[in-house]
Amino acid sequence: MNFRIVRLETTPSTMIEARNCEPGTVVVAREQTAGMGRMGRQWHSPRDTGLYCSLVLEPPCSLDKLPVVTLALGLACQQAIQQLTGLVCDLRWPNDLLIAGKKCGGILVELHEGRLIAGIGINVNQTEFPAELTQIATSLRLVSGREHSVDELLGLLLKAVEEHLNLLRQQGPEPILRLFTQCSSYARGRRVQVGQLRGITDGLDPCGFLWLRTTDGRRILIRSGDVRPIEVEDKVWPDSTAI
Repeated sequence: MNFRIVRLETTPSTMIEARNCEPGTVVVAREQTAGMGRMGRQWHSPRDTGLYCSLVLEPPCSLDKLPVVTLALGLACQQAIQQLTGLVCDLRWPNDLLIAGKKCGGILVELHEGRLIAGIGINVNQTEFPAELTQIATSLRLVSGREHSVDELLGLLLKAVEEHLNLLRQQGPEPILRLFTQCSSYARGRRVQVGQLRGITDGLDPCGFLWLRTTDGRRILIRSGDVRPIEVEDKVWPDSTAI
């Protein structure tokens, strides 16, 4: 695929701009004033510090398998970041890029009039974050100790996106599911909480959803929700009557 890049100085959201574009278009902005994150959140997008882009794509698979597209894009982001910086990101199902447990990027995919709009945000050269984000967000610069080229990252990302989407088109979801499981500490064997559910992740289903083995022994398919690690189990205090 030959991507056509549209560059903007500033925009409320590249996702909104991309809805009016043809497949193969990549909308990139130096700044977003209302960047769109998952579940209605806003993506912090200060000027000239991150990669803020949205890709317009033809669906590479059947609509029931579209969650796999998000996983494929996560793998592409992971590859591009490693090629540019040497840093290895973790992938938190379904759409988060993590370094040292903090979020450095995210992916948002929506179906719009038969096309996929894939928004990708990566924190590249930020040296600080708003107070409410300092404990959960990081950037490639903060972790590596040096600046990185946003344009070079974009070039590597588009090549990696094409590679992973071609794999999905040609061989179906299975290779992407296998690669994601290998590259993510969250896909299998991770103790997590999703909403009120607690358990251990138990792999991906053929559509890219996450299996969770709950503490009461049930195996539940997670189709959406925030997956958060449980690093230390809640302490169970002895019954006071037994002391």
